[in-house]
Amino acid sequence: MKPNVIPHLHAINQVERTQANGHQAKVIWFVGLSGSGKSTLAGALETYLFGKGYKTYVLDGDNIRSGLNSDLDFSEEGRHENIRRISEVAKLLNDAGMIVLTAFISPFEAGRAQARTLIGTENFIEIFVECPIEICEKRDVKGLYAKARKGLIPDFTGISAPFEVPDHSDLIVKTHTSNLEDCLKQMVNYIEPILKLK
Repeated sequence: MKPNVIPHLHAINQVERTQANGHQAKVIWFVGLSGSGKSTLAGALETYLFGKGYKTYVLDGDNIRSGLNSDLDFSEEGRHENIRRISEVAKLLNDAGMIVLTAFISPFEAGRAQARTLIGTENFIEIFVECPIEICEKRDVKGLYAKARKGLIPDFTGISAPFEVPDHSDLIVKTHTSNLEDCLKQMVNYIEPILKLK
């Protein structure tokens, strides 16, 4: 805590917001390589949950880097700061009683662990979107892997920058062996019971 910074405790807290919303507040953190399907899965899950009346919001990598984190590069330091800021935003939305779905590569275990600790283990669900890099490259709708292979994009995860495969994920979804419908069913079956008020 910085000197002279004293957090204000407001009259309405997360418990009351959760009760008003009618469901638990959670952060669902999608992690995986570029092209693995994180944004697609987050969007599909949000569409399902929103349709059921859940209060949701998606934080997506490109969208955040177009605004809040537009000043950050893709160096290791920049990536750590990117995840730190996202974690703080997700924590605020979680405190607001919402279900936050984040779709970020999140290449480092330290960053994912920091996010889980900051947001709170009880509020955090990590989903590893598993997909071999060769499949991600074939999808490559943005053309990023091709540019990275030519050296046009430095520090590209999986090519010239590391990706630390998660070993503590709450759920693993394999987009190279399951279609979107089956992936969504797997996520809903795992997550929806957790969202129920106790």
